[in-house]
Amino acid sequence: MARAIMLQGTGSDVGKTVLVAGLCRLAANRGLTVRPFKPQNMSNNAAVADDGGEIGRAQWLQSLAARTPSSVHMNPVLLKPQSENGSQIIVQGRVFGQAKGRDYQRLKPQLLGAVLESFEKMAAGTDLVIVEGAGSPAEINLRAGDIANMGFATRAGVPVVLVGDIDRGGVIASLVGTHAILDDGDRAMIAGYIINKFRGDVALFEDGIRAIEGFTGWPCFGVVPWLSGAARLPAEDSVVLERLARRGTGALKIAVPVLPRIANFDDLDPLRAEPDVELVFVRSGERIPGDASLVVLPGSKSTISDLADFRAEGWDRDLQAHVRRGGRVIGICGGYQMLGRTVHDPLGIEGGTFEAPGLGLLDIETEMAPEKTVRNSQAYSTEYDDAPLAGYQIHLGITRGPDCARPSAIINGAPDGALSANGRIMGTYLHGLFGSDTYRARLLQSFGLSGERRNYRESVEQALDDVAEELERHLDPRWLAGLLG
Repeated sequence: MARAIMLQGTGSDVGKTVLVAGLCRLAANRGLTVRPFKPQNMSNNAAVADDGGEIGRAQWLQSLAARTPSSVHMNPVLLKPQSENGSQIIVQGRVFGQAKGRDYQRLKPQLLGAVLESFEKMAAGTDLVIVEGAGSPAEINLRAGDIANMGFATRAGVPVVLVGDIDRGGVIASLVGTHAILDDGDRAMIAGYIINKFRGDVALFEDGIRAIEGFTGWPCFGVVPWLSGAARLPAEDSVVLERLARRGTGALKIAVPVLPRIANFDDLDPLRAEPDVELVFVRSGERIPGDASLVVLPGSKSTISDLADFRAEGWDRDLQAHVRRGGRVIGICGGYQMLGRTVHDPLGIEGGTFEAPGLGLLDIETEMAPEKTVRNSQAYSTEYDDAPLAGYQIHLGITRGPDCARPSAIINGAPDGALSANGRIMGTYLHGLFGSDTYRARLLQSFGLSGERRNYRESVEQALDDVAEELERHLDPRWLAGLLG
């Protein structure tokens, strides 16, 4: 069996995803075959794995860091929150069913077998597996049937490194408190800890390290500063949107309404990385800026529910005013469906509402259907001289209507999406649209922005290398030698 280590956090958003990605890249740079693994993830940011099926975008990024093909077995259980039906459950890349929170707790013991099977597949023929936990092992009310943290670690025999986020404060109490409330068996799985997101002089925290060791007996494997490369990596889930909502100062203002069930919002990352673009994430209670040149409606896990919330915010009126001023609109996946005349859900797949009026900006209609489209795609743009596109599709629903006669793209040889007669409204099912450098350059040129555009994929690769280099500088070299030797 491969060596394995599991990073668990004292809480959510402590930086586990980036640390795992950085360690994967560091191991790969040293010539090891390494794979990431996350037993259970909860996110509406999903990717299509190279072997087909859905996984969390974070595990796709980690596989990129590891320089290995992505697999559904890297994230065997993916929970995708939606509306009244709770979460959609994806098991080994395929839809397993839907469940609300309490019902899912009862399901978890049934899913442990799939988790352990996937872990064995990832460990086979691999030097190292780096596992990411979810939430915190200190949530002892969820310990029974756990498959995400200590429940997995104890069954698979994988030692744990605990990650504490010093930036949010109380890191000593978080680590010591976790030690205090774990039972003896779980506590014995923890090999040590990492302090993450440190600012300032590390020497000032030496007394803190001694205090933690005195209370817990755990060694410190390193104090990691804010990683400069992390800001250039795609974010895992919507908890970070508050930080991303800070406004830039670019010449072109692009507004993105943040839907309650927003999905795959990392579609916007290539635009956010452009220095002459001001990407504005419009939060609940805010107006869509009147001086925005482009409004992008992102993906949604529940189109009908998000349509209702879109109207409740008054964003439908803002969008109509934007269009009357000559503004442009792009809808991606669920955002594309919203732009039409009607969304039908005769089987109640998304919840209890079976039909909803759309925003009426495209002459199309969508009908939800149980068959889910999940595939990686090669495409080209019909708007910009057949500019090449590469991305993926994850969606329910079939969209038809007169505006589909003007497809926005040709995907795998078939027409996709729609364009309005005046060309100012566009919709597509293709995620990853803006990551295609030629398309993004042509889009920005259409707004009067010239200049060479960076290779977005290369910038992500460089960010992963930068994170790996920083971890090598700040983590205990003896621990790294034992892990990567």
